[in-house]
Parts: sequence; structure tokens; C-alpha cells
Amino acid sequence: MTVADTTCFAFDRLTPRERYKILIGTVVPRPIAFVTTVDKAGAVNAAPYSFFNCLSADPAIVALGVEYRKDGTSKDTARNIADTGVFTVNIVSDAVLEAMNVCAVPFPPGIDELAAAGLTPVAGARVASPRIAECPAALECRHYQTLHIGRSREIILGEVLCVHLRSGIVDPKTLHVDPAGLDAIGRMGGHGYIRTRDSFDLPTMTVGEYAARTGHQPAITK
Repeated sequence: MTVADTTCFAFDRLTPRERYKILIGTVVPRPIAFVTTVDKAGAVNAAPYSFFNCLSADPAIVALGVEYRKDGTSKDTARNIADTGVFTVNIVSDAVLEAMNVCAVPFPPGIDELAAAGLTPVAGARVASPRIAECPAALECRHYQTLHIGRSREIILGEVLCVHLRSGIVDPKTLHVDPAGLDAIGRMGGHGYIRTRDSFDLPTMTVGEYAARTGHQPAITK
């Protein structure tokens, strides 16, 4: 394996916007959280976020990075989560991609994004926020903690209370979720997206399997 030439970017010498461009182009593909929330009056809000991932299984924790508005105030998603303590993460499939993009439009307050996108809200089983019927999976979450770590965005942790999976894509005995059936979309840099249809399996080797494949034991450095 050869060592390639690299260009080093010292983040303390870059602007926040420059750091953002490097990160979103490098940390890819990123899963997309299509988040539905409700405000104090019960009005539904829907918005996609690609600063998102699953961080733990015990407890089951997911994390959202929700950017602040330009004036420094919280977006509707973050405010609704703070007010109601719940949110739902819907997984974006290829079939829902265009509708998700409609919900990313910066509509003024009071607009029903789901109606504008032609999507169907379904009442939550454990939380007040609805899931989206057209999405292949949805995670109902309870607010766990919010981290205020800078002026860019707030990091919201949610505890997953239940998951809805389209019946045809999950084996109820093995709990295996068919990635082809999920057909999830990932986010790349800029305006780029990626489909997840080109997948492959790569099991983690045991030490014995590694030794058999390479013909030697790994060096002990401690």
C-alpha cells in the first residue's frame, strides 16, 4: 500500500464556512434524518437534517445537529423539541427524495410542509409527533439532552422509544432489515446525494482468521 500525497488544512486557520465545506465533503455519505415535530399548539413541522446518526444502543440514542438561524435563534425543529420533549426521525428512501426536498424549502411560519410535499402524517404510537406514512422507517424519540457547543448548531440527543419498519423489509425473527427494501438515501457534499443500492458484506475477522489470511500474527506494541 503506497502513501499518497495529502493537503493539510489547519482548522484554526479556516473560517467556519470553510471548515463546513471540508467536513461535508469528507464525512460522507451521511444518513438523513427527516424530522417531524409538533409545536405547543399541535401544528406539525417537517425538515431534513444530514448532521445525524445513531450513537448508542443501550440506551438507544440518536443525535441531530440542527443549525441555528442566521439571527442566532433556534429553528422550528429545535424549538419544538425543547417545548414538547419529543420528535420523530423518518428515514428517507429514494421514493421520498423529491418530497423531502420540498420540506427543505425555507417556508415562512405556519406552512404545513407535509401537505406542500404531498406526504401523509400518521399519529405516533409513543410520542405526540407524527411519522410519515411514505417513509420506510421511523424512529419515535424522546428528548434526552441538548448540547450547546458553539454558534453554528445545537446537538440534540434523543432516546429512541420505538421504531416503525415497513413490514416487507424486516424479518421479525432475525430482526434483519433488508437494505434494498429500505432503499435509503445518503447525503454527500454540496447538493449531492447518493443511493445505497450498491452494497456488499465484509465480516470482521477474528485474530485467527487474520493470521490465516496474512500468514503472521499482528505485532504487539504495548
